[in-house]
Amino acid sequence: MKFSLILATLNRTEEVKVFLKSLDAQTYRDFELIVVDQNQDNRLTAIFQPYQERFHILHLRSTPGLSHARNVALKHIIGDLIAFPDDDCAYSPNLLERISIFFDNHPEWNGLTGRSINEKGQNSSGKWDSKAGKITQINVWVRGASYTIFLRQSVVVALGSFDESLGVGASTPWGSGEDIDYLLRAIPAGLYYEPDLTVVHPIKVNNLQKNEEHTVKNTFLKTYSYALGRGRVLRKHNTPLWFVFYNWLRPVAGILVSILQGNLGRIHPHWATLQGRVKGWFGRA
Repeated sequence: MKFSLILATLNRTEEVKVFLKSLDAQTYRDFELIVVDQNQDNRLTAIFQPYQERFHILHLRSTPGLSHARNVALKHIIGDLIAFPDDDCAYSPNLLERISIFFDNHPEWNGLTGRSINEKGQNSSGKWDSKAGKITQINVWVRGASYTIFLRQSVVVALGSFDESLGVGASTPWGSGEDIDYLLRAIPAGLYYEPDLTVVHPIKVNNLQKNEEHTVKNTFLKTYSYALGRGRVLRKHNTPLWFVFYNWLRPVAGILVSILQGNLGRIHPHWATLQGRVKGWFGRA
């Protein structure tokens, strides 16, 4: 089976180099890379050059917006399996080979997700389920992220586009959730989660671009934006109210624990999360 790997990128160079290097190290070679370049300059041209003869790279251009960029790429896929790597992630050398074997051996599953880890092998980018199994409307939140998703082409064609009102760079306040929204729509096709399949994210690089200091305000706004997106998706898919309340109570618990521990600096992200999830569910930013 052939993979179509969709990489939307903006304002990153060193991280893209790391991902390309990890692709070139793959033991499974039947893949294409579709890059959706949202930069206004040609910073990526020289980066792609050493790999042009190693594997197929389709270089597309797009205006900013993660969901929009992925939709641009979906018009060009030719692979049997579709994935959406981030521009600051990396694949282990045998990842594509293992995924190909899974789909060969399990025709009953039309989608597979894995776990996100950092460069030390620890869970990254949120909480992750330690058990493998079927993805449902409830456990999808701890069993998937965009860069750990692998779907059969038939599912992607049936689903159509990502919701461009969700995700980073959207012209709305909903700064996340486009990937979970996509998975929720795909659940009827049959999706499986395997925590032993891991993707490294984020990749840390030592350059000025990544060493910028975030103020408390910037961190609050980013967390708030992501929480708004989560709340929006919870409402969009008519999630049971008990689970909606659970999503609201977790940051409340975080605030209380931070107060009891005297760690007042931790109150800010929990408060941003609570506000975002509640206001996102009500459709108010």
